[in-house]
This record gives sequence, structure tokens and C-alpha cells, in this order.
Amino acid sequence: MSQPAEPSDPQRPPGPNASAPRLDLSKLRHDLRTPINHVLGYCEMLQEDERTPASFQADLRKIHTGGRQLLALITEYFDEEIFEAKRHDLHQLCHELRTPVNHIIGYSELLEEEAVALGRAQLLPDFKRITEAARTWLALMEEYLITPAADAMRAGASPTDLLAPGLGFTPPTALHAGASAQLGGHLLVVDDDAANREMLARRLAHDGWTVSVAGSGLEALQAARARRFDLILLDMVMPGLDGYQVLTKLKSAPALAEVPVVMISALDQEGSIARCLELGAEDYVAKPFNPILLRARIGACLEKKRLRDRERAIHEALERSERHLADELAKAADYVRSLLPAPLTGPVATEWCFQPSEQLGGDAFGYHWIDGDHFAVYLLDVCGHGVGAALLSVSVLNTLRAQTLPEVDFRQPAAVLTALDRAFRMQQHNQLYFTAWYGVYRPGPRELAYASGGHPPALLLAGAAGCPSASLPLSTTAPAIGCLDNAVYVSATHPVERGARLLVLSDGVFEIFGEGDRVGTWEEFMAGFGSPDVAALRPEGHWRRALAKRGAEALEDDFSLVEVRFD
Repeated sequence: MSQPAEPSDPQRPPGPNASAPRLDLSKLRHDLRTPINHVLGYCEMLQEDERTPASFQADLRKIHTGGRQLLALITEYFDEEIFEAKRHDLHQLCHELRTPVNHIIGYSELLEEEAVALGRAQLLPDFKRITEAARTWLALMEEYLITPAADAMRAGASPTDLLAPGLGFTPPTALHAGASAQLGGHLLVVDDDAANREMLARRLAHDGWTVSVAGSGLEALQAARARRFDLILLDMVMPGLDGYQVLTKLKSAPALAEVPVVMISALDQEGSIARCLELGAEDYVAKPFNPILLRARIGACLEKKRLRDRERAIHEALERSERHLADELAKAADYVRSLLPAPLTGPVATEWCFQPSEQLGGDAFGYHWIDGDHFAVYLLDVCGHGVGAALLSVSVLNTLRAQTLPEVDFRQPAAVLTALDRAFRMQQHNQLYFTAWYGVYRPGPRELAYASGGHPPALLLAGAAGCPSASLPLSTTAPAIGCLDNAVYVSATHPVERGARLLVLSDGVFEIFGEGDRVGTWEEFMAGFGSPDVAALRPEGHWRRALAKRGAEALEDDFSLVEVRFD
């Protein structure tokens, strides 16, 4: 029967042949760095504090050097390959690790005594935090390397629970808000370690930012949903929702996805950095962070956010402006359409189709009885499209409707075009000119007088529609209105048979783009009236025929077609 094993001495490290449990060195490095981060953080704040006597700076530099030395030793000794080779002599390892910690504690205690002697009691809390953080580190090291607490770590216990009670601290939700007014920016610090939160929040507030804190991933999500933050500094290793999970939830929420997140952790694995960046983090800062580097990275992230916010604001303003402009253009288009005359019935009947290529086009037309013996019909086409062309077309249309051209007989087509040419010179109208067709019908003699300036002919269809010889173009040779000095416009007349139809149109009626962007011609348009079906079409029918030919829902130019039927 075998003898029972002697109980092991928990203070005696395992010998070189003992079967030592395998530790999670990545987590061990993380946990051992945490109190050293506290030491460095409070030391740096004391170095920057104007209340700290100059005589303290030398010892503070020694404390800071000891902290940096200890971080280097942690990185060196707890590497996966080196640790297995060194763990057989844990006493020597612990001695080398204790030396810089003892220096930190010794200098911190000396400074505590000097602060009391100099009446600088306000500095004592930070010195005590440095001392307690260093003692906490010693306790963690011994628990990990000398006692069986490593087994508890593998069982789920967190060695950070061993932190000294003096480091427990819950700061207010906002620190030094007034100091941040100049720099601007509201930051959320998320860390399950109270000392980490307090130290980082104090440093950020000292740099001029408004700071809020959260002690868990759930608190962070609740805070982010409750108010708008300019940046979130998120610890990676936390109980419950860890940094990865919080980052994922932030980036998957539309209202929070654009808030920049900077990950902060003592984990030094490249895979962790890459994973955070893939999840959408703006940046990654390893603990202990360099204050200048941290400030620069936060500033860079906030500047990027400000640029994005400014770009979004400009885009939203542009969209609002476009919506406002569209509304105004719609109102203007309604106004232009309201100026177009209503269809007439009787001995002279009218019907028309008006489809601008844009919301505002350059076409306009009208008809009215000048007196009981003279019926005027006219159509003009301003070069270009949009607001400028529409304004000019409305001006000319109102002039013709109100007959406001001085000393002009509106029963004489050539006289009307000549007066328009003088009144609307392109030099005075933003280099805009227009073509026009103007006709006057006299029912008594059944005669149509007409004149045109650079405009397509009107088409007179005899009563026997369908006969090619019954389609007659009516135009006179003259330049567009407003282009040339001393332009000459002439009139012509033609008899009108009973039942004849007159089509007054713009070039957008026949210049239709076809296959290969080939543009239809006037001759092709005229030839189409050889078909009885085409000759019988009303203005709306010609519009639909043009759309079918184009194979689209709109045309490139304004479509204006007025039909006058003579009984």
C-alpha cells in the first residue's frame, strides 16, 4: 500500500522537476500590468501638477523609471517561450521583479513624508495610490508565482479582485466640464477597474475634455444610448460584456455606429489589435499609454469625427437646399403652366401638349382673340433650359398676352417679331435668345398671316387628312430673336380651308433621339403625316409617339405642340 503524499508547502515554489500548472500568460501579463499602469498614471499627474514642489521631481522620475523597468521585465519574463525556461527558479525571478517595485514603494513613502512636512497634504492621496498599487502588484505576483492561486485563475476568479481597497473609486459622471469648453468634445471612459477609470478620466479632464465614465460594458451601452459622445475609450478586458462585444454592439446600432471608439488594453497581441480594427475601432492604445501619444490619437480621432460631422452637416444642408429649390422650381413650373391658355371650343378650337424636359423649360406659347376679327397664336423657344430660360420665356409670353410692346400693331406678325427683337436683346438677358412663330387668323376671309424667326415651320393640315399634299409647312426666313442687329422679319399669308388644322410646335417635337443617338429631322417628321394614323393624332398622341420612338420616359428637349382647328 502506497504512503500518502505529504501536504505541500504553499510558500515553497515547485522544484525543477515538479509538474507546474500552465498559466495563461497573456492574461497574466494583462493583470500584472494593471497596477503598474496606476503607478505610472498617478506619477505622471503628480509630475504635471503645478502644486507639486520642484524638489519632488527627481524622486518622481525614479518612481516613473521603476514602473517602466517593471513593465519591461513583465514583457521579457512572461513571454511564452522565455517563461517556461525561467519558471524552474521562481525565487530568482521574483527577486528580480520585486526590486523595481521596492524602489517605487520606498520613494513614494519618502515623498509622502516630505509632503506632510511641507504642508502639501493635497498630494498625499496620489502618493498613497502609488504605494498601494505597488503593494497590490507584489500581492498579485506572489499569488501567481508562489501560491496555488493560478489554479483559481483557471477556475474563473479574477486576480484583479486582489486590488487594494484604497484604489476603489467612483468618479462623478462628468469631470471638469468647464475646462473642456475651449477644446470641446465629450469622452466616455469605459473600464471595469475603478482606479483605471479615475486615473484616465482625471488625465483627460486635465487636457480639457469633458469626461464621463462607465464601469462595465452594459453601463457603457446605456450611457451611449442616453447621450451623444464624441469618442469612447473602451477597455478590452472586462467581465460580462467585454470590449469586443461592446464594440460590436456599438457598431451594429445605426445611431451609435459613427461614434469613434479607441480601444485601450494591456493585451499586447497583434491579433487583438487587428480584431478591434476589423470590428470598426478607430484606433488602439496599449496600456500604459504615453500621455502625449494618447492625447494626439484622441485629438486625431475627434478631428476626423468633426470633419465627418461637418461633411454630414454640409450634405444635409445641401439636401435641404435641394428640396427647397425643388419645391420652388415646382411652384415656378406650376406658375408657368398657369400662364398657358385653356383649350378653346367654337369656330376656332385649340388643344395642346406641353412637356418640359426639366422642371422648368424654355418653351412657352399662347393664343387669344385680339379683337373679334383677329385671333393670335404664338410659340417661342428660349435657348437652354432651367430658371434663366423659363424667366425669359415668361417675360416674352406676358408681353404678348398683355400686348405691351409700344406702338406695335399685334395684328401684324412681322411687326411683332421686329419689336420683340429690339426689346429682348441677348446682351441684356444673360446671352439668352429665343426663336418664335407668330400667326394671326382672320375668320372673315379665312386667311392666316404669319412670321417666324429662326423657328421650325408650323404645319397646316388640310381637311382631307392623310393626303401628303395636304400637309403644308408655314414659315418665313429670319434669324432668332435678339441675336443680330437690324434683323429683318417679314410676314406671309395663306388661306385656311374649313376643317383645316394648324400645328404650331417647338423643335423638341421632331428632334427625337433614336438608335445610336441619331436625331430625327423635320423632313422625317413631315413624311410621317403621309400616314392617316399619324395625321389623325392629337397633341397628346404625338407626345406618346415621340416617347415610343425615344424608348424612354422623357425627352432631351421641351415638347410643345399647339393644335388650332378651324371650323
